[in-house]
Amino acid sequence: MTTARSDQLRDTLGRPLRSLRISVTDRCNLRCRYCMPEDDYVWLPRREILDFEEIRTLAQAFVRCGVRRVRITGGEPLLRRGLERLVAMLAGLPGVEDVAMTTNGLLLADQAARLRDAGLRRVTISIDTLRPERFKALTGSGGFERLLAGIDAAGEAGLTPVKLNTVVMRGFNEDELPALIEFARSKRAEVRFIEYMDVGGATRWSARELVAADQILRLCERAFGPVEPLSGDDPHAPARRYRLSDGTTFGLVASTTRPFCRACDRSRLTADGVWYLCLYAHQGVDLKGPLRSGASMGALIEQIRRVWQSRDDRGAERRRALRDRGPLVPLEVLRRDVRLEMHTRGG
Repeated sequence: MTTARSDQLRDTLGRPLRSLRISVTDRCNLRCRYCMPEDDYVWLPRREILDFEEIRTLAQAFVRCGVRRVRITGGEPLLRRGLERLVAMLAGLPGVEDVAMTTNGLLLADQAARLRDAGLRRVTISIDTLRPERFKALTGSGGFERLLAGIDAAGEAGLTPVKLNTVVMRGFNEDELPALIEFARSKRAEVRFIEYMDVGGATRWSARELVAADQILRLCERAFGPVEPLSGDDPHAPARRYRLSDGTTFGLVASTTRPFCRACDRSRLTADGVWYLCLYAHQGVDLKGPLRSGASMGALIEQIRRVWQSRDDRGAERRRALRDRGPLVPLEVLRRDVRLEMHTRGG
């Protein structure tokens, strides 16, 4: 487990800058209803998208400020051509200890081995149901078999431990939690159940569809017996992990009902170079402008340091405190600022 050094850059709550999620595209080949439920979207202009060399330069500045773990996200990152070249660039940065990726898995079967050879260490793959008809209803795609092939390819390529993300939604898939645990076990993977979050483009979010962490644990105990919380994991990790009596483990990300803001060490860089310090943030910091204007590495580092040291974001905590809680951003606001979309800033 990597821990923060005593001399590491910290924000106003003492949180280190250690984990950076880099979105490489705002495009996606699925239309999951908890992320992209609308019929059409406004996309980032192509000329604004950072090239791989620009991403590497910004990543290098972050690493010099303390970042040790880099995660490639999207949209769907595997839509970005030649992604293994960026992986190699990031993995080769002195100080980077881990390069991972979050993907929907549909394009992974053909790319897993190349990505591993380039330096990718781990993948997290979204799988919200084991039923093809539900998958199509949720995503608008018939690509369920390609998702399964991607999971298999990740394991075969050694991108382990493979993690499987499941967003739990009442009335849709809460009846599949035991089956998903067993499926993950059969693939030597670990499933992580995620509370349905009211972030970004979840414009149809409703508290009625939320299955809270306590309820998820009860459903697992009903199927498998006592569930034991694990200790000793990275305190900054978003998932709390649990073990069944046979040793099978699973994770639980409870951002909605059990916010972990006080331990959050991660931030997000959009595909067009805007830095967001919180998943719930309405405003970000433009790093592409200074980069393309010729800012030195020292100037970029100083900007990152200054911004992080003043960070006091606790978005999930503040959302939980609201009496009347609905979607984070109204649809008309999302239309005006595409960077507020989850598929643009990366989850």
